[in-house]
Amino acid sequence: MVYKYCPTCGTKLTKKTAGDDGLTPFCPNCERYWFPTFSDCVIVLVANELNEIVLAKMPYLSHQYASLISGYMQPGESAETSAKREVDEELGITLSNIEYAGTYWFGKSEALMHGFISRTTNQDLKLSRELASAKWVSAREAPKYMFPDSPGNAAAAVYRKFVHEIAGQ
Repeated sequence: MVYKYCPTCGTKLTKKTAGDDGLTPFCPNCERYWFPTFSDCVIVLVANELNEIVLAKMPYLSHQYASLISGYMQPGESAETSAKREVDEELGITLSNIEYAGTYWFGKSEALMHGFISRTTNQDLKLSRELASAKWVSAREAPKYMFPDSPGNAAAAVYRKFVHEIAGQ
């Protein structure tokens, strides 16, 4: 979000040079810069020992395509803690081991997505009400169900990283 008015006092912001950041929204009343803000999210590929991954359908994203588990980080939460919490909330799976898989910009909601790959055992999924469905799918078959690969598709990027890892095993 790029601020136009000061969130503290409501004054219309002006542009003022902020060092190397260049012209930045500035409140002349509060004498404070207001740098752009954005949300932080996690996206988690959950894989089992059979190299199957969980694909979930979330009605607010799509009725046609499935994706990886994702959600917004809570204030004070690390990305790793958030990833584990989201998987537990949405699938009923407690993760002990996760691997960072990079960051991805999701322009549609102006969010920075922190990607993770996790390993667990093949187990029953206990879905939250947030999900329409979720199932274990062979990693090889997963692209048939996922959003088509495109720039900004964090799920596809994390999936590609996972496939590259299992190909090297």
